[in-house]
Amino acid sequence: MTVVIHILLVLHLLGMAAILAGWTAYRMGAGKALAPLVWGARAQIVTGLLLVGLNEADDQAVNHAKIGVKLLVALGVVACAEIANARGRREKGEVRTLVDAAGALTVVNVCIAVLWTSAS
Repeated sequence: MTVVIHILLVLHLLGMAAILAGWTAYRMGAGKALAPLVWGARAQIVTGLLLVGLNEADDQAVNHAKIGVKLLVALGVVACAEIANARGRREKGEVRTLVDAAGALTVVNVCIAVLWTSAS
């Protein structure tokens, strides 16, 4: 099970990298290239939930408060990314603020993951 958890962790980190790369590319003028941001956000939710489930199944200590906060922030990232992508495809509405919010919330989630260290 450890190998599966490590593979999921790598995929989770790649999802985070995709969000940040998509955010950076958009800010540098890549235009409508929101696919990495959207798919990275989706990957973060799926792999994050799978990681929690597998760690619970493996009787590892899981900080449920931390996971709950991270899930709420991740849902905010997904919402911003999906809405920005839909608006970008229809060419209606403001996209930049949503993309910036998705990127900033991703950084917040990384800070929560690293700085919130209590194990209970």
